[in-house]
Amino acid sequence: MTTISECGPNDVYAAACPCRDMLDLLANKWSALALGALEDGPRRFGAIKERLQGISPKVLTQTLRRLEEHGLVSREIFPEVPLRVEYSLTPLGVDACVPLAGLRLWVEDNIHRFPASA
Repeated sequence: MTTISECGPNDVYAAACPCRDMLDLLANKWSALALGALEDGPRRFGAIKERLQGISPKVLTQTLRRLEEHGLVSREIFPEVPLRVEYSLTPLGVDACVPLAGLRLWVEDNIHRFPASA
């Protein structure tokens, strides 16, 4: 794995910089929306899926796993019958939501300015 010292600090334009993996994760629409869905507090898988209209269970599972692997989301299992699992933002995830929320709002406010998609 490439280290930050190999590409220079915070050089997202360098091909080997590990910053690119995080940028790829955060620039993904489902990642950005999943993080936004968790801004109001912990949610169960079904509640996240309901909020993210159009996402398949497979893609949501992959997205949540990737967000968890990168330290943005935590997954808590409650030993109940039936088993209950909740997802919540980590402090890093809360920090990531700030610019992502701005981007979501900007898109909603400016969608009328974009040419109609084909």
